[in-house]
Amino acid sequence: MSAPGTGEGKTASGVPQSGSGPQLKRVMGTRLLLLFIIGDILGTGVYALTGRIAGEIGGAAWAPILIAFAVATITALSYLELVTKYPQAAGAALYTHKAFGIHFVTFLVTFAVLCSGITSASTAAKFLAENFLVGFGLGWGQFGVTAIAVGFMVLLALINLRGVGESIKFNVFLTVVELTGLLIVIGIGFWAMGQGNVDFSRTVVFETESGKSIFLALTAATSLAFFSMVGFEDSVNMAEETRDPARIFPKVMLTGLGITVFIYLLVSVAAVAVVPVGQLAESQTPLLEVVQAGAPDFPIDVFYPFLSIFAVANTALINMLMASRLLYGMSKQEVLPRPLALVLPGRRTPWASIVFTTLIAVGVIVLVTNAMGPDTVSALGGTTALLLLCVFTVVNVACLVLRKSPPDPVEGEDVEDGGAGRKTFRSPGIMPWIGALSCAFLVGPWAQDPIEYSIAGILLAIGVVLWFFTWLWNRGVKAKRTRFTDPEELHG
Repeated sequence: MSAPGTGEGKTASGVPQSGSGPQLKRVMGTRLLLLFIIGDILGTGVYALTGRIAGEIGGAAWAPILIAFAVATITALSYLELVTKYPQAAGAALYTHKAFGIHFVTFLVTFAVLCSGITSASTAAKFLAENFLVGFGLGWGQFGVTAIAVGFMVLLALINLRGVGESIKFNVFLTVVELTGLLIVIGIGFWAMGQGNVDFSRTVVFETESGKSIFLALTAATSLAFFSMVGFEDSVNMAEETRDPARIFPKVMLTGLGITVFIYLLVSVAAVAVVPVGQLAESQTPLLEVVQAGAPDFPIDVFYPFLSIFAVANTALINMLMASRLLYGMSKQEVLPRPLALVLPGRRTPWASIVFTTLIAVGVIVLVTNAMGPDTVSALGGTTALLLLCVFTVVNVACLVLRKSPPDPVEGEDVEDGGAGRKTFRSPGIMPWIGALSCAFLVGPWAQDPIEYSIAGILLAIGVVLWFFTWLWNRGVKAKRTRFTDPEELHG
């Protein structure tokens, strides 16, 4: 990720000029990028929400996962067109700014991405707390879950304050852990099938709540399942550290999406075949139910909760790291209050942004727990999906707007040529239109729980209020406009 203040030179148009200052080292090849994408997509969604998805649609829980994969893939095609054209690390914020040039719209998209990181980390924290109680056999109830989740968020803040170096090798290790947990579920499920101890017919049954049509239930389940497919968009932040991104990114991102959806489909089939849908939907640790029911004579369930904890902990850490750095980047560019860009001496970490994002996450956990109770995980996961679906709608539209614009040059290209001679990926035909319409459809009230609108609205309102006070300060005291100076450097 690019860091503010690197001294990177720019052309007159504001495009980073190759070779004029420190540049990120391009170290990621095909295999490392593939593992990064798989590891980023795998995690909290499938571990925590498999039961909730089954509760929405019945035993055919694979159907919404498959539809969510299709929507995610179409949106991924737009991301691929944009990342090969603009290989900087700012992602959706940069694409929005280049397409529309409206600073407040760029702000809303950027803050929505920030909020999605907070809600995703909160989801992981709640799920981690539930597995912690199961693993140690503690009957502390909902208060205990909330206390552990809040304590975990504080621990993440302390780690972020000390400083976190993103390590690709560590990401590979965590990816192996996540895969191991899911492969155990798949293996147990299919072993139980071979023993004749399961009802495989449940996997093709559509069941909905009374008064709800299959179409609406499938739509709601798809929106929830979308949380399991997000993460692929984070890979665009690695564009400046990838060798030949225009050539590597398309095949690697699509391969990563294909591998993860195949794993998810096997997990969902194994889960509903082994455990009755009602039991699966009511459980706060659904995959643990599969392990216990499918292999009751093996002590796998003793360590599986801890495996789940380890698998989702990194998701929370990376999301809070991203959220605090985005807040720092907006504050440094004086789009949000400047004090949020304060840096801890010695450690050189953005302590004010870390504290602020942690307080928001803690508030979200406590507020949603009191409002939703045991359904907190699905509410937070659904809010993450809602925020990102809004962002993906904008990105798909931005892809259409920017189709006639020339690509930015990359290291080693002639700056005067402006990247015009470089071949970039192009999303096929009307795919960005389909992506924009499908994402916008899944944002509608027929696909979302009202509590998710409330959570997302409160979070975005916090950002707008901060922006408004910053605007008043900049206009009244400094006599300057509130605008992004370098959208390319927001992920510093």
